[in-house]
Formats: sequence, structure tokens, C-alpha cells
Amino acid sequence: MLRIATFNVNGIRASHQRGFAAWNERALPDVVALQEVRCPVESLPPDAWCGLHAAYDPGTLAGRNGVAVLSRVPPADVRTGIGDREFAHEGRYLEVDLDLPEAPLTVASLYLPKGSTRAGDPAKYQRKQRFMASFTRHLTKARRDARRRGREFLVMGDFNVAHTTLDVTNWRANQRNEGFLPEERAWFGEQLGPRTLVDVVRTLHPDTAGPNSWWRWGGRTFEDDTGWRIDYHLASPGLASRAVAAWTDRPTSSGDRLSDHAPVLVDYAF
Repeated sequence: MLRIATFNVNGIRASHQRGFAAWNERALPDVVALQEVRCPVESLPPDAWCGLHAAYDPGTLAGRNGVAVLSRVPPADVRTGIGDREFAHEGRYLEVDLDLPEAPLTVASLYLPKGSTRAGDPAKYQRKQRFMASFTRHLTKARRDARRRGREFLVMGDFNVAHTTLDVTNWRANQRNEGFLPEERAWFGEQLGPRTLVDVVRTLHPDTAGPNSWWRWGGRTFEDDTGWRIDYHLASPGLASRAVAAWTDRPTSSGDRLSDHAPVLVDYAF
């Protein structure tokens, strides 16, 4: 069994103070993709990676972004960025080759820009659209390259897009909000296909609302489970076919939250 997780930690230092190490010891993932690590290398907390091997791209924007992949085996190769100069130094995408005993994998961690509505902030909206267009090209190349080299492919992370009405609790009220705009949802759907990439969690929970992975801080959004599913495992078909369980590791109370996101885990049987 191979347990793989994705987790937007919303700051690794804050997440460690809230109990990230204890979560890792309890969940025992073999691979973890992290987003919004938001910490220069020299300021990482002691044992930031909980004894796992780490590949980390902090980016160059102080206090923002930063993606990592933690694994029980050292990466055989590490690649960063999506090949677009505009986003090259932002710490939004990291890809590693892992020669695990179960299977050779290429695993990527993504933090896609949140963006804005067209009317709210046109510059942010257009920037997100540019990132998505560039990422589509990179994703096609990356998964084809993995297949050519005999590797399964998995991209995980915070896509900042809810794909369907099952992925937002109050979807009717959010149809004009960033993350649930028609063109964003259409773009996400274009990344999926039976021969390309599979939304693993949705495949295992086809008719379930959520399971949500993000809730705003404050209020009763967490207690009432008024959230969004924006953290995904998108896997090559061969890997997706081995998924036997998928869940959001949602704390029992708001006081136990490590982040405004919760980890999303999948068990793959080999």
C-alpha cells in the first residue's frame, strides 16, 4: 500500500506550531506534496520535513508560495517551474522522480494562483488565466514524458478551482466568484480524461458533496462544513486504477486545525 497526501499548510512554521509533526506521525504518508510553505530555507523549523526526504522550491517572493514534495525515498531527479519566465521564480510548481519499491512515479506539487473575478481585479484575473494556459502546456509535456520513461504521473495540490457543483457547498452563490467561474471550471475539466489524468477523489466518491478541503478562517464555516474542494490528486490512469481509498483528514474541531486547508490522502494498492 502506498499512502500519498497533499496539504496546503498555509505556512510551515505556523503549521508546525499547531502540530504538523504529530499529524505526519499519525497519518504516516509515504509521499506528501506541500503548498504555501512560505519560508526561506534558512528559517525552516527544526525537523521541518519530519524525517522525510525533501525537495523544496521556496521561490523568491518573501512570505508567499513555496512548494515541496516529501518522500520516504530520496528523489532521483527534481525539476521546478512550468517553463514560463513570468512564473519561474514564484515557487508554484515542483516535480520529482521517485523510485519507490511499489512503482516508479513522477510526483508534482502545484500551487495555482487564486486570481480574481474579471470585474474585481482584471490584472489578477488575467494573470491566473496566463498561468493556467502555460500550465496546460507543461502538464501535457510532463505526463507524456513520464509515460515515455515508464513512470506513473501524479500532480497534486491547491488548484484554486472547484470543478463541479459538488465541490462548493454554496455553489449557486459562488458562480461569479474566483475559483468557480465557468471558464475556470471548463479549464479544469479539459485537464481530465480516461487516457490523460483522473480526479482520483471524485472517482472514488462520484456522488458525494465535497469532501471539502478548504474553509475560511473564522465564523462557523468549518463547523458547518461550508467549504470548497480545491485540493486534488490528478493521476495517470494506471495509478488512478490502484486507488482504493481517498479522504480529507478533517480535524474534529476548529481548534485542532493545522491550516485553512486539510490534508487530502489517497491509498494506492500495489
